[in-house]
Amino acid sequence: MSITFENSKRAGIARKYFTDGYNCAQAVALAFEDMLQLDKEGIALMSSPFGGGMGRMREVCGAVSGMYMVLGAKNGYSSPDDMEGKKKLYAEVRELADEFKLEFGSIICRELLDGVETTPGVNPEKRTEAYYHKRPCGEQVAYCAYLLEKHFLEK
Repeated sequence: MSITFENSKRAGIARKYFTDGYNCAQAVALAFEDMLQLDKEGIALMSSPFGGGMGRMREVCGAVSGMYMVLGAKNGYSSPDDMEGKKKLYAEVRELADEFKLEFGSIICRELLDGVETTPGVNPEKRTEAYYHKRPCGEQVAYCAYLLEKHFLEK
């Protein structure tokens, strides 16, 4: 089955979660709820710290972090001695990061938001039409869900 960004079911689900007010990490992770061993609340709780590039610090993009959480839940390792599992997972992480960087130039939130007026600090910004319009986050959330969906179908 061939998948494109335009026909990605998960991309649409993730974008909807984001516009419903979930943070970027939550939106991506929740788009894969049916594949995870947690319920919706558990997924939302687990991924909640990663919004705004980890607690609004503008570090690694929350959408990318959400993508990696799902990847780890599906393809991760649980034994500290599983060197082959670690190697395989880390290769997948880098592959997905490289694909995201090709599309957006970085996986760092502050770099992705360069030129977008944001307020510093821990207080979340109010979600308004203007908020969604000025940010690339909705597109990046959808793209991470698409990348991961495609990755799982190809592997």
